[in-house]
Amino acid sequence: MEFAGALRNAVQESGLTLERIRHRLAGRGLAVSVATLSYWQRGRSRPRSRPVVAALEEILALPPGTLTSLLDDAAPGTPRLWHDMAGYARLVGQFDRSGDHRLEWLSVHDVYALGPARRSAGLAVRTVLRAGAGGIDRVICVHDVGPGPGAELTRTRYSRPGRVRTEGRLLGFELVFDRVLAAGDCAVVEYELTPRGPLGAVDRYARPFARPARDYVAVVQFDAATLPARCYGFSAGTATAPRQRLGELWVGTSGSAHLAVPDVRGGIVGVEWEWD
Repeated sequence: MEFAGALRNAVQESGLTLERIRHRLAGRGLAVSVATLSYWQRGRSRPRSRPVVAALEEILALPPGTLTSLLDDAAPGTPRLWHDMAGYARLVGQFDRSGDHRLEWLSVHDVYALGPARRSAGLAVRTVLRAGAGGIDRVICVHDVGPGPGAELTRTRYSRPGRVRTEGRLLGFELVFDRVLAAGDCAVVEYELTPRGPLGAVDRYARPFARPARDYVAVVQFDAATLPARCYGFSAGTATAPRQRLGELWVGTSGSAHLAVPDVRGGIVGVEWEWD
């Protein structure tokens, strides 16, 4: 269902007038006119503020993500960062994402390991986040774990896992911080994903960025007995756009290559390699 239709149905089911909804939003410090609410439910415009939509979900007694997930699915101009955007919307709609827009991604460091036979051996991630407002206690993470058996969340540090959900080849999970953040507070989370079973040979690792990150580092650790012939960094605007190479990467004596990118504004960044 599109956002406008879902909002219109929810307003009708609630029995609240638009004026009453406006009043309740104002009580939360959110200024939205009756005319704007009317435009939203008629599809003449779409909200730009996720806090307002999250507040609407609470006022209309909707499960968290009911409306915000539809913004992710259908907002005009939303980059197609995942091959299955409808599946992505269904997945993230199962989580409370009311704090997502208030988290600043300061750094993301990925270590992607390959084992024998050129297959994935797992992913280790370290992320540093800063709260733009108080009351935030979790972050939502989504990964494409490929076809077949996929992967599972096997280890976390500085946080605890909350809900874990899958949708097709996508794995999503909550990481609950060890304390509720106040505005300006930072949180560090670390986690590992481990394949559930043998996967096919891979020739790239990609990280989608729905939000900016000040610092991104990707390390690909190859098996010592199976090194690539060449390795490159790349970026792409969407999951279906042509990849733009960022230059050749050196595979050192450690059997690893790394890519460091400052101020990632969005899109997809990753590492690809060629086998002999």
